[in-house]
Amino acid sequence: MNTPETPQPPAPGASIRRSRVKGEPRFPDGPKADPAGSHFERRIRSFQPRRSRVTAGQADALQRLWPKWGLDIDGSRTLDLADLFGNDNPVVLEIGFGMGEATAQMAAADPTTNVLAVDVHTPGQGNLLNLADRNGLSNIRVGNGDAIILLREMLTPDSLGGLRVYFPDPWPKKRHHKRRLIQPDFLTLAATRLGPGAIVHCATDWEPYAEQMLDVLTAHPAFENTQADGGFAPRPDFRPLTRFEGQGLDKGHVVNDLLFRRVQHVDQPPAGA
Repeated sequence: MNTPETPQPPAPGASIRRSRVKGEPRFPDGPKADPAGSHFERRIRSFQPRRSRVTAGQADALQRLWPKWGLDIDGSRTLDLADLFGNDNPVVLEIGFGMGEATAQMAAADPTTNVLAVDVHTPGQGNLLNLADRNGLSNIRVGNGDAIILLREMLTPDSLGGLRVYFPDPWPKKRHHKRRLIQPDFLTLAATRLGPGAIVHCATDWEPYAEQMLDVLTAHPAFENTQADGGFAPRPDFRPLTRFEGQGLDKGHVVNDLLFRRVQHVDQPPAGA
């Protein structure tokens, strides 16, 4: 006599594939597909949403943890960062965290610093939430959406203790250089949200972009290079060597770090000016 088999749960690394009714959200309790919608002006974006499979573990983390540690960047309110994290510790904004391994390592190494990590990659959002939960990292919040809207519409002046931009899309074709994140206008906006002394830390393995970053940051009056020679910085011990970076180094890529400090300027223009 045959007995019915008990359905087995998906393996931790398995992909979630389920038919959804048209219009049904991908994760009802998770990040929205387009949190800001059409409420803000159309402009050239520095990012492209990437669609890829979400594993069972990532999907579970998005459903369980998004209401607790997730944030949709909709531009509809001003954030109280002390309320968001439940303490008054300094907050570092990280724009573009990939799968979140380095973010989690840095948060674990410095539990007195809060990390607001922003990306639009759903599998990465789920993976970082999973890492935070597994390692008891209560100092991480995951933002979904456009970091420009977050900076301009949802953060208050001098509210950030630092900014991290690691391995942003280099947009290598010349006609796409206007899409690069590190531009004068972006730095002017970021400067209004960074407190005096806050560090902007960028890293890239695309040398032409590294040179542009160095030129733009050096020319901006709100920032000063922490390196006496005015050049690139050695990779600091607190930035982990990621798998992606290791693969690039194996291929002969040169990785450049930039560490610039926010200086006080009384004539700093307001955000959005």
